[in-house]
Amino acid sequence: MTTRRKIMVTSALPYANGELHLGHIMEQIQTDIWVRFQNLRGHECYYFCADDAHGTAITLKAEEQGISPEQHIENMHAAHKSVAEGFLVKHDNFYTTHSTENRELSELIYKRLEAKGHIARRSITQAFDPEKQLFLADRYIKGACPKCKTEDQYGDNCEACGATYSPMDLINPISALTGATPVPKESEHFFFKLPEFADFLKDWTRAGHLQDEVANKVAEWLDADLQEWDISRDAPYFGFEIPGHPGKYFYVWLDAPIGYIASLKNFADQQGMDWQEFWSKDSECEVHHFIGKDIVNFHALFWPAMLHSAELRTPTKVNVHGFVTVNGKKMSKSRGTFINGQTYLQHLDPEYLRYYFAAKLTSAVDDLDLNLDDFIARVNSDLVGKVVNIASRTAKFVAKAGGSMSDAPADTELWQRFVDAESVIAEHYEQRNFSKAMRDIMALADAANEYIAAAEPWKMAKEEGREREVVDVCSLGVNMFRALMTFLKPVLPLLAERAEEFLGETLSWADSLAYRGGAINKFKPLLQRIEKDKVDAMIEASKEEAAPKATGPLADEPLCDEIEFGDFAKVDLRVAKIVAASHVEGADKLLQLTLDIGGETRNVFSGIKSAYKPEDLEGRLTVMVANLKPRKMKFGMSEGMVLAAGPGGKEIYLLEPDQGALPGQRVM
Repeated sequence: MTTRRKIMVTSALPYANGELHLGHIMEQIQTDIWVRFQNLRGHECYYFCADDAHGTAITLKAEEQGISPEQHIENMHAAHKSVAEGFLVKHDNFYTTHSTENRELSELIYKRLEAKGHIARRSITQAFDPEKQLFLADRYIKGACPKCKTEDQYGDNCEACGATYSPMDLINPISALTGATPVPKESEHFFFKLPEFADFLKDWTRAGHLQDEVANKVAEWLDADLQEWDISRDAPYFGFEIPGHPGKYFYVWLDAPIGYIASLKNFADQQGMDWQEFWSKDSECEVHHFIGKDIVNFHALFWPAMLHSAELRTPTKVNVHGFVTVNGKKMSKSRGTFINGQTYLQHLDPEYLRYYFAAKLTSAVDDLDLNLDDFIARVNSDLVGKVVNIASRTAKFVAKAGGSMSDAPADTELWQRFVDAESVIAEHYEQRNFSKAMRDIMALADAANEYIAAAEPWKMAKEEGREREVVDVCSLGVNMFRALMTFLKPVLPLLAERAEEFLGETLSWADSLAYRGGAINKFKPLLQRIEKDKVDAMIEASKEEAAPKATGPLADEPLCDEIEFGDFAKVDLRVAKIVAASHVEGADKLLQLTLDIGGETRNVFSGIKSAYKPEDLEGRLTVMVANLKPRKMKFGMSEGMVLAAGPGGKEIYLLEPDQGALPGQRVM
């Protein structure tokens, strides 16, 4: 046994704005398998994660739901934690970046960067939504591409021709939030001087911290020259305010990776540990990150450079994986293959997916394809048909003989094959080549099944005088099953627990290949086969979730309770001519209308300013509630109400009678 290692492991922080899908689940399962393996081998290994809880998108989602950002991220945290636990992912702490610990650590690291002279400040011009009073990220601006003129393109690049540009280069740009035309506005921003770390990063990225293919990609970025990294955002922004600079906030990607340390610190403070044991510059502990290939730049450039500047240690390894595809294609909502974790758990055993992912995961950055037919076939063949089958074929003969196994293997050469495989399988796990580990484990399972099939203990049991021989053969079968389940324990913790109940012991990697005699318990079925109809039901449920929900006016505002005709008859609706319209000083939404209803005029304040200019209304006909009791407002007396439809903002549509209607006529 090598020296006991002390290891901190993280997976990427899921954004607190949506449910966990199979891509998130794959990463957390990959991480969890590696952590469980390290602990099973006797190392001290911790798994920390958190929700990434800051940014404009969080605020907008909360507004959409009519709740506070704090309530929104709390709801998402509970949902994410539940799904992770459903897939048997065992975090030592699943926290949030919106925490006291993360605020304190973000301020600590920022102040160290600032003290080192690694923060620059300068004014930049950005697109600004004058209605929302918000600086707009590129994804919140749309317009026509300035190169190919394709409509409805985002503010950074064109999906039609591939052109890149700045948001204000768009033709007829609009805010995706309000429909307003963005205006250029200047603001002071804070920048991390990343180019000053180019030499450090060239050495660090080639020092074994990254896979070779990732290091090669990062080298391209380094050769193309680094840019200073904008680490600030202007209010309003949901996040941490930069100390000493009111109205300026840390960009979400600055405090997000610091959330790894904050999750550890929250745990450490409760356990009486010191977080700096893992993160001091001279730490002998290990830190391993598991991330997707889409966020390499943050973890392989910005993060190590920030840590280096702040006099903290850098990660031991940044382990990068590819994306999840389903049936060879990108996950699709319309095909039902954009599968949320919760939807999967409602239909299928989590260990099916844990095993399938393990059987396909390598240490490379390749995408992983979940082929649903192969998923069914492989799980049923490998786990039920091979591994569990070994125990089910042999345990009953040991039980008939009194329930006690032989003390030595009936075939020492075959058992030695299992002994020799242990170190190879362990190395596959260590290097994250889980697919190779599963391949070698299943080769052993095949050998075990071939041995049992050739020995035919069910035939020997019918022959008098061969009782001992039957027990010897079946004892070896049970021990081979025991070794296989130890090797599979990081992948299949629940199946391992059921196997442990049958074997009457806690499976330990160190003891897995010490051949064991003695008693075993009664065998009970350990795992059911996957039924195709359950997979089909999961796909159908995913399609239903992705199907457009009821939309439109009735979905947004259901009909009110029924009324009697007499109630309706009390409302006096009249055609009215707008003879004058003007802005109301001090009012953001109101216009003042003077209405002619056929011989007399009425003064009405109407909340239609966002959709109409006063000069466009004068002379038009509309419909008003003429017998509404006058209401005193701070701007004056409002003597009725004009009728309009629409959800608000730019989408307000004043009702207008057909040509020929006259002011004062009653609407029947």
